[in-house]
Amino acid sequence: MNLIKKMWAEKPLLLILFASAFIRLFAVLFSKGYGMHDDHFLVIEPAQSWVDGFDYNNWLPSSQLGNAPTPTGHSFFYSGLHYFLFTFLKAIGMDNPQSKMYVVRFIHASLSLLIIYFGYKISEKVAGKQEAKMVGILLGLFWFMPFMSVRNLVEFACITPLIYATWIVIKNENNQKSYPYIIAGIFLGVAFSIRFQTIMFTGGFGLALLFMKQIKQALILGFSFLLMAVIIQGGTDYIIWGKPFVEFTEYVRYNIENANTYFVQQWYMYLILIVGILIPPISLFLFFGFLRSWKKHLLLFLPSFAFLVLHSYFPNKQERFILPIIPFIIMLGYIGWSNFIKTSNYWLSHKQLLTKFWIFFWILNTIPLLVVSVAYSKKNRVEAMSYIASKGNVHSIIVEDSNRDNILMPPLFYLKKWGRVAGITQLNNAEAYYQNEYVKLLPKDRPNYVVFMQEDNIYKRVAALKIYIPSLSYETTIEPSFIDKLMHWLNPVNKNQVSFIYKIK
Repeated sequence: MNLIKKMWAEKPLLLILFASAFIRLFAVLFSKGYGMHDDHFLVIEPAQSWVDGFDYNNWLPSSQLGNAPTPTGHSFFYSGLHYFLFTFLKAIGMDNPQSKMYVVRFIHASLSLLIIYFGYKISEKVAGKQEAKMVGILLGLFWFMPFMSVRNLVEFACITPLIYATWIVIKNENNQKSYPYIIAGIFLGVAFSIRFQTIMFTGGFGLALLFMKQIKQALILGFSFLLMAVIIQGGTDYIIWGKPFVEFTEYVRYNIENANTYFVQQWYMYLILIVGILIPPISLFLFFGFLRSWKKHLLLFLPSFAFLVLHSYFPNKQERFILPIIPFIIMLGYIGWSNFIKTSNYWLSHKQLLTKFWIFFWILNTIPLLVVSVAYSKKNRVEAMSYIASKGNVHSIIVEDSNRDNILMPPLFYLKKWGRVAGITQLNNAEAYYQNEYVKLLPKDRPNYVVFMQEDNIYKRVAALKIYIPSLSYETTIEPSFIDKLMHWLNPVNKNQVSFIYKIK
């Protein structure tokens, strides 16, 4: 305990990084699976399929049928980095998907420590050591941060280059040389190549410099950003498609045309989300501090504010879209709040009340921190594929989800077998599948495993398929994890349910 007190007084950043790394190590080891569709099926599946000579999502022109292959609106940069990683792991003989994901989670967790490091350094530079300590703790131990730090979400992966670019500029704000803004622009270009929407953050950064009369610096940063975007995004698209920026332009076109197609929410949805996940009433204090600091810390405020406003304006809203600016709201929010309470007569005379609010916050934060950080997300889907793969004789699989109109995509990365997955649904029942697909396949090409999703009507559904495939034999049942069951209970949209595995003999 004395050692901790000494480190907290003399080397707080080192202590914060150690504590953050410790909890992230548990996330690396135990937080298996994937959090959302995109962090697996738009990153891991395509990368590994390319290594195996397959194109899972048909993103590449060589995989698209017809005479006019078209881009799909996805950046190849982030998934491409995973492709090179998986190529290396294959070269050294690492074949087990779970083992590869330990490596992936460890790399992401390590990079997430840089968010804490640079967040601390920025806060120390603009506000002082005491504010930096609290910012560091919040960035390291907010209940969702360790879990998100090991996910393959582009919305989280782009934060590290964004916050490093910010630190470079803040650190050299009195330096008239060009190189800090060149470096910052380069890393903003990297962030753009990971997540296209960060261009809003970069635009806010440039506007802040212009408002501060730093026109030369704004131009240098903007030119460096464009140059890096041309090299990474433009260059990658040129190699694949023969034209630069075709994926980006397709992404913009698709999102504009489908702005009102998916997940349309009210403009204030992100405000409610931020206040909710940052735990009120502390979240209200942080957001107040963030807004209050706009003039004093324009470089920290305007990029995130521009990002928030434009995302709030756009109809299509998903929770993960706002992730890139959450650390900046935490950082500037605490700096602004800390500055406010130093001159507030009310809070100066109600220090005990504020202390109680923080105690309430840390109690409420610690409970989900300990649970979520080690959560095995989408366990039933992942373990079902791992179980079948362990048998070593899989041809292909059928997913039976006849309680629904369509099937949930199985994570074939863990199956180690690419190709079409047959689906039995309400719209394509057992009889239709058998007559239209199964009997037309050669025996060696027919599926030899069936994964029944959900418990509802399970015996009836098994019996219905046995009419056509009588050799069905029960193998095992895969239960969802605790967190999966909890998420499904909170919101049935999270389809984390039991998987029943049958073998076709």
